[in-house]
Amino acid sequence: MKNLVKLFLLGAAFALVFSALPTATNAQGGGGVLIEATFGSGPNTFSPLFCNDTACARIVGFLFPGLLGTDPDQQTIVKGVPEAMAQDWEISEDGRTVTFKLARDRKWSDGTPITARDFLFSWQVAQNEATKSFLTFYTGLIESVEAPDDYTLVVTHKVASCRALAQSSLPFVPAHIYAETAPEALRDLPFNLSPNVTAGIFKFGEFRTGDQTSLVTDPDYPFGAAKLDGFIYKVVPDQTVLVEQFLAGETSIIDGAPVNRRSDIKAAEDRGEVKVFDFPGNSWDYLALNFADPTNPQNGLDANGNPIDQGKHPLFGDIKVRQAIARAIDVDSIIKGAVFGEGTRMAANLIPTSWAADPDLEPIPYDPEAAKKLLAEAGWTPGPDGILVKDGVRFSFTLFTNQGNTRREAIGTIVKDQLAQVGIEVDFQTIDFNVLIDRFRSQTYDAFILGWRNGYPDDPDQTQLFARSSDVVGSGSNFTSWSNPRVDELLQKGLSTPGCAEEDRNVYYYELQRLFQEELPYIPLFVINGQYAARSNVIGFDPRPNELFWNIETWTIAQ
Repeated sequence: MKNLVKLFLLGAAFALVFSALPTATNAQGGGGVLIEATFGSGPNTFSPLFCNDTACARIVGFLFPGLLGTDPDQQTIVKGVPEAMAQDWEISEDGRTVTFKLARDRKWSDGTPITARDFLFSWQVAQNEATKSFLTFYTGLIESVEAPDDYTLVVTHKVASCRALAQSSLPFVPAHIYAETAPEALRDLPFNLSPNVTAGIFKFGEFRTGDQTSLVTDPDYPFGAAKLDGFIYKVVPDQTVLVEQFLAGETSIIDGAPVNRRSDIKAAEDRGEVKVFDFPGNSWDYLALNFADPTNPQNGLDANGNPIDQGKHPLFGDIKVRQAIARAIDVDSIIKGAVFGEGTRMAANLIPTSWAADPDLEPIPYDPEAAKKLLAEAGWTPGPDGILVKDGVRFSFTLFTNQGNTRREAIGTIVKDQLAQVGIEVDFQTIDFNVLIDRFRSQTYDAFILGWRNGYPDDPDQTQLFARSSDVVGSGSNFTSWSNPRVDELLQKGLSTPGCAEEDRNVYYYELQRLFQEELPYIPLFVINGQYAARSNVIGFDPRPNELFWNIETWTIAQ
């Protein structure tokens, strides 16, 4: 598959992603059923308008077309990918406007032509906060979307952008299915869990909440039907069961096996039972701290773009407290204890392999004595039981992560123990992934541990994560409410650098990383080494970094 991806949350896995669409083949099924497992609660939507985690993204990527296509070997956006909706484009001289020419022969599975209207509908959703769609972050990037005719799209960005193509990549959805539904009711439309009008290599089969999702090969897929008969995405309780079922041959593939079980997978490879592909990872974990008052969540900006007073979190609203917590956490010991060395420390908000990572910026050192000093400067003093107290309030907070993720459960346990050493009481709780998503989107939390999977092709822009326009209660990805005009300015300059040379853009991203490390909306942890594995009977498994399914149409399951 060769189709662009945006940033997604890594919970069941959560992600920043641009995915690829399958290439053509003349196969007609009969190749068995590919089975993959996910842990936790599984997908809770199959709508491109509301899907923002890797569990639902797995299914959405197989069902719906994308605007752009990529070359999986070069890992770049290219013209002429047959499955992509945009077959050609032109970028204006000022770098602000992209004019896309769409494929004219594409149809939804009910026979309705796929047109610019199906893209425009996503833009309308992004503009309407009542929809509570994560797509709202696009409004901070895009000025307008127009369709001069059914097969032409004109996307104008607010400023010239080095990511004009990727930033134009709103999803295509069957507008004729959604159009009669009120904006505030779109999220709950039954179609979102039973999408019977699609245009991907697979068609929707069945969804059983918390159990499995089944897809069937579309024999009429215009680029050649897959050899597989279908795809099953099953839900298991946790990562231990996920690995055991893979090793037992009950599932076909595994994407990012938990690091504490990778030696078992390697042993199975040595026995000839599985095939393994290792690569530098682009998935990273962090500890998010809420800057704003969790009892009265507010958007970052009003309708006119003016800042809204969001109040302050009683603990994490103080920069000295955040800096203290960063120094009280021994990330190196977490990498050893939670990921068995299968990780690399992050100094700030960019993974070390990014071309925009500042090579001179060192990670914050573990220094519990410095942490205690900063806490004292912030007015916190030890109480009778050793827990810090200020104005009669104990330094105690709730830390969440997603249930069933053994890595993050280990991280949370270590963090709780380490913060106790400096007088901070942590109520560490693991909860259902979808419940956790609702909690942080509502911004009624203290702190949580989760992760992101970077977009593909990779780019250092993080407007989706940290721009004030992305701080939207109920849908935005700036859920820590990091509100700094200079951040917005740096993000914008990094995107609009004349000529877009990496060395010129780096000036802005280097400053942003230092600002991130100072203000700490997240405590940066580590990037996890990547790994794909398939059972030996999966024929056609030939992944590229961050592109597991680029050639899914050729896969079969040997009997």
